[in-house]
Amino acid sequence: MTISADELLTTTRSVRKRLDLTRPIPLELVRECLEIALQAPTGGNSQGWHWVVVTDADKRAAIGDYYQRSWRRYYESGGSARRLFEDDPVRAATQQRVSDSAGHLAEHMGEVPVLVIGCISVPGLPQGNQAGLWGSLLPAAWSYMLAARSRGLGTAWTSLHLAYESEIAELLGIPGDVRQGVLIPTAYYTGETFGPAKRQPLDEVLHVDHW
Repeated sequence: MTISADELLTTTRSVRKRLDLTRPIPLELVRECLEIALQAPTGGNSQGWHWVVVTDADKRAAIGDYYQRSWRRYYESGGSARRLFEDDPVRAATQQRVSDSAGHLAEHMGEVPVLVIGCISVPGLPQGNQAGLWGSLLPAAWSYMLAARSRGLGTAWTSLHLAYESEIAELLGIPGDVRQGVLIPTAYYTGETFGPAKRQPLDEVLHVDHW
């Protein structure tokens, strides 16, 4: 797939309903994407990240079960995506579509061929602002998603599994001083390619020199 940098950055979408649950992914392809992810910046060049790639069917099913439980609680809460912008008919409709697709992913998370969990080594979570910590992991996770998109793979960014972080850590043998930051379901996608999403105009969120 040949794609410009601008197109890659504006068409890497969260893929939930269009993940191909039946087509295996070569592990080498996932490794290629992670090699690119390792070029992302980290604070102090610490490179404290770890990547757990889950392909075992039973373990994927177990993670999917935890994820679905977490999704149900989130969906029923007042803060779920479907409740946002209820006073704006246009944005409310978009949020409902997002919620529907997220629910579909929750139902099928355990069937996705590859689950990638981005982690970071940390003796203990710092008090107060944690931007420095997670800023040493999350750019790499996004780089992984971009690399996957350029290779015809669909991904989605999610962290709902963290409600069961300790259970999943035990399932996968993740050490106690390693924390999970993101779960990225990965699969070939069905249908055609993706286009840019509708976003707020820049001038509504841009602040130059002061708020």
